[in-house]
Amino acid sequence: MCRVARSKIGDQNAGFTILEVLIAIAVVTISLTAIGTLTGVTTRGVRSLEQHVALVETARTVVSSLPPRTQLSSGEVTGELYGSRWRMGVSPFFGAPAMAPDSPWMPATISIRVQSPSGAALNLETVRLQPRRQ
Repeated sequence: MCRVARSKIGDQNAGFTILEVLIAIAVVTISLTAIGTLTGVTTRGVRSLEQHVALVETARTVVSSLPPRTQLSSGEVTGELYGSRWRMGVSPFFGAPAMAPDSPWMPATISIRVQSPSGAALNLETVRLQPRRQ
C-alpha cells in the first residue's frame, strides 16, 4: 500500500504542465526582445558617437590649419579631409563692442562647417583677431 501511495505522488509532480511551459516560453521571449532592443539602441548610439568624434577631429584639424593672422582674409575656403567635406568662411565680426580706433586689431568671425559622407554636419563659429587693414 505504501508503494502505491508513493507512485501516485511521484506521478503528479513529474514534468511540467503545458501552461507552465507556455508561460516560461513567453517570459524568455519577452526577455530576449528587451535585450535585442537594448542592443540595437546601444549600437545606434555608439555609431552616432563615433560619427560625432570623427567630425570633431576633422574640425579640429581644420582649425589647427588656419593661416596666420596676417594672412587671414575675408572669404570662403573649402576642402575635403578624411572623407568629410569642410567649408570655412571668414567675415567681419558685427555686434562687437566698439574697438578703439587706434587699435591695430579687428575681430573677424570664422565659421567652419564639416559634413561627413553620411550627411551629418558640425558647425563651429569663433572669433579671431586679425590685423586692421589700413
